[in-house]
Amino acid sequence: MTFAEMQMITNVKEEEPGVVKVEFIPTSPFCPIAFKLAADIKNAAKKVSGVKKALVYCRGHAMEQQINEMTNK
Repeated sequence: MTFAEMQMITNVKEEEPGVVKVEFIPTSPFCPIAFKLAADIKNAAKKVSGVKKALVYCRGHAMEQQINEMTNK
């Protein structure tokens, strides 16, 4: 299943031209692959035509702060 089919992507917004913000919720608060999911979402977003920078934010995970910092550094 895709992220969309699993309803994991909760918000996508263009913050400024070429910069998108994507928010997602992993399958559980302790999802063991949440770091990988964040990286995969970021890589997929950057492949979209016109996207120069993708900011990806995890919500609802026990380590969301660390995931967000690592993904968006």
